[in-house]
Amino acid sequence: MFQVLDFYKTANGKKVVMAITGLIGFGFVLIHMLGNLQVFVGQEKLDDYAKLLKSSMPILWGARLTLIGAVVLHVVASWQLAGQSEDARPVPYQKKLQKRKSTFASHSMRWTGPLLLMFIIYHLLHFTIGWKTLNLPFIEGAVYSNVVNGFKLWPVAAFYILCMLALSQHLYHGIWSLFQTLGVNHPRYNGLIRAVAALGTAVVVIGNISIPVAILAGYIK
Repeated sequence: MFQVLDFYKTANGKKVVMAITGLIGFGFVLIHMLGNLQVFVGQEKLDDYAKLLKSSMPILWGARLTLIGAVVLHVVASWQLAGQSEDARPVPYQKKLQKRKSTFASHSMRWTGPLLLMFIIYHLLHFTIGWKTLNLPFIEGAVYSNVVNGFKLWPVAAFYILCMLALSQHLYHGIWSLFQTLGVNHPRYNGLIRAVAALGTAVVVIGNISIPVAILAGYIK
């Protein structure tokens, strides 16, 4: 245990924690997206899927607690890693060469992270808890109706799409960094790794965005 804690205190330790928790997060958003796409099949299918998830509360809460723990560890490790980086370089560079070499996705991680954290809280209040203060349509157990009536409001749909675009940047760099952290990188196949990161990101983001777009277009009613 002490060896694990000592390893976590290092920058590499925090990066490994971020990689593992990020992988858990990616697995969740992928499964969550696949489940939500059943909205295209119809109301009965999506509502039955929601009932199935709640049919075994121990498993459901086990998954929820695992995800919450992963998010907390991911945020804490990120915050601590940023602090270590600033402490190691108290005097800023004369020229920001690193920013030129880095991608937009890597440079935007510091603002996409907090935005996605706020979105997670909002998403839970809207579709899971049904917090009345948001003044959004919500009926307990009526998942299909909640999704359709929520995304009928264009500001809600626009905010959701904006957050999915932020997720695309965070997810792409996160998948790429996962391979780097675990030492699975080489000039000969880095192009393939970037392609895998782009494909995984595209599947999740396009799948999620297709739902509010289809509802706004009147395809899903």
